Order: sequence, then C-alpha cells, then structure tokens
Amino acid sequence: MEANPHATLNAALNASSAVFLLLGYRRIRSDPARWKTHRALMLAALAFSLAFLTSYVIYHSSVGSVPYPYHDWTRALYFAVLIPHVILAVVIVPFIVVLVVAALRGRFDRHRRIARRVWPAWIFVSLSGVAVYALLYLPRG
Repeated sequence: MEANPHATLNAALNASSAVFLLLGYRRIRSDPARWKTHRALMLAALAFSLAFLTSYVIYHSSVGSVPYPYHDWTRALYFAVLIPHVILAVVIVPFIVVLVVAALRGRFDRHRRIARRVWPAWIFVSLSGVAVYALLYLPRG
C-alpha cells in the first residue's frame, strides 16, 4: 500500500518525538545539573507530539480509518502493536499535561514520580506509532 504523504509526516513527527524523548531522558540521567538541556529536549518532544496529534486529527478527519491490507501473519502483529498504541495514546495525554505542568512549576519531586510511569508509556506510543506506519506502508519483500 502506498503511503499518503500525510501519514509519512505523522510517522516522522512520532519518530522525532521519540528521538527527543530519548535524548531528554539520557541528558537528565547522565547529568542532572544540566536540567535546562533536559527541559529543552523534553519540550521539543512535547512540541513534536502536539504537531503529530494535530496532523493526525486533520489526516484522519479527511481519510477516515485505514484498514490493514494484508491477511497473513503480520495482521496479528499489526493489531498487537496498534491496540495498546491507541489505548495508551488516549490515556496518556492528561498525564503528560500533569507531568509538564509539575516540571514548569518547579515541583520536581512530583515531576520525577510521575515521569517514572509516564515516560515509558510516552516513548512506547511514539515508537509504536512508527511501527504501525511501517507495518501499513513500508514495502514488503
């Protein structure tokens, strides 16, 4: 199946969010004194996630649902990735808001406590979004 350019943009935004999430995590774990760099990286991840969400809503409001075109073993894999991706993507949004607000207000103990659970879900959603795109649109050999 050929990818719509909008779907490709969505995958690129998800991948960008994942990269900044990983860089931000790495920065704060390796050198907590460089928290300003961590903040900038995580705000970039948030910006890419928000851009993705906006793009996703625009794309799917015009295209609708995209059915999985293959009826082989990859179909089960596709749904095994897609279902937790969609559930977590919906559930995580308010927690990301709370996480970011806590950090911006300087409530770092609360931020750290929340981030221990939210960050793994957020990185999963970003990476699994790219995997969903790959399963749907990348050529199969």
